Amino acid sequence: MNKSERTARARETFRKAGGILRTAQALRAGIHPRDLYALRDAGVLELVSRGVYRLADLPPLAEPDLAVVAARVPKAVIAVVSALHFHGLTTEIPHAVSIALPKGTSLPRLEWPPLRVYWFSGRLYTEGIETHARDGMTLKVYGAARTVADCFRLRRRLGIEVAVEALRTGLDERVFTPDGIMRVAQRLRVARVVRPYLEAMQ
Repeated sequence: MNKSERTARARETFRKAGGILRTAQALRAGIHPRDLYALRDAGVLELVSRGVYRLADLPPLAEPDLAVVAARVPKAVIAVVSALHFHGLTTEIPHAVSIALPKGTSLPRLEWPPLRVYWFSGRLYTEGIETHARDGMTLKVYGAARTVADCFRLRRRLGIEVAVEALRTGLDERVFTPDGIMRVAQRLRVARVVRPYLEAMQ
């Protein structure tokens, strides 16, 4: 296989993967390291983050920070304020990407974006995970109701105002129902905290 054939094959491999691959994924797919770096040097690929490459002719990333987290930290679930922002339930602009990881997982080492890490165990980690396609990646994000319940659960760290705003917005925009949020709140053991705020809004 000559150089142009290898280049065409590498491009096609990236396209089939949604345009973005980690170095290890590219190598497993049969792309030789020298071809990978040659494509980068030729401007065919752009370096998104250390060890993460993307086809340069694709539209700009809509959520570049989340794409990097999805590529570099496969177990990460977008959580808390970042998940509120993803679902349109907060006016806060996250200054770091909030993620949840299974308890016992080591701290990810990323130069960018900055991370705020929460370690959850068992069902607290697995409950309410949704998957969303963004920028050629599959993002794991906690659902809207789960995220609001988390904000009540973590209210001492986040401030109760964040949770209350998200609850009111979710109800006003019919992202979830009162019954739906209470079911999740009961599973996360914050029903007694959520109920008075919910009743005041109805």
